[in-house]
Amino acid sequence: MSFTGWGVAAIMIVVASWVFYHYFAPQRWREWAGAGLVQAFIIALYAEMYGFPLTVYLLARTFGLDREYVGSNLWSTLFQLGGTAMLASMLIGYALVVIGVGFFIHGWREVYRARKQNRLVTGGLYRFVRHPQYTGLFIALFGEGIVHWPTAFSVGLFPLIVIAYYFLARKEEREMIRQFGNDYRDYCNRVPMFFPRWGQWRRMAQASQQR
Repeated sequence: MSFTGWGVAAIMIVVASWVFYHYFAPQRWREWAGAGLVQAFIIALYAEMYGFPLTVYLLARTFGLDREYVGSNLWSTLFQLGGTAMLASMLIGYALVVIGVGFFIHGWREVYRARKQNRLVTGGLYRFVRHPQYTGLFIALFGEGIVHWPTAFSVGLFPLIVIAYYFLARKEEREMIRQFGNDYRDYCNRVPMFFPRWGQWRRMAQASQQR
């Protein structure tokens, strides 16, 4: 693999990591634990995307897949569809990334304003889920690391990331209950944690486009 490919991989890792840490800014050890998994996810993803396609190479060697497709992503290799599967997974994956990034940036802005005013935020994206930032993170990572360019590491790390942020969200909710009491308990009873109720995805996506 050329030095250019590894250079692009390094740039993408730095850019993706900067965006992540800019909006999530881990402080406590639980936050750092989740952030460490996301960082490993980012490094493994772009190292294989622009560096060396280790997952595809190992699968091709193990299962005797057609070497013609080793340079493509995992889906095009498994289904032997070449550029068709590659293009479809790229478009769908990037669409999910855009949606996810929109969710967690908009959610971050809402909670940032609420903290400055020391109030409970229940409007905007928080009408649909209690943790829209984490919802956006999951969608973006799923789109990039599962749909667009799945690797053994990204597929393996994704459920661990979800579990880590689930426990982090529960801890944050206990703190919110201590601060806001029954108001937050009532909010939790009305609104799902990460994923909106059936039929509300479109409304949530529209809300993420509002300022």
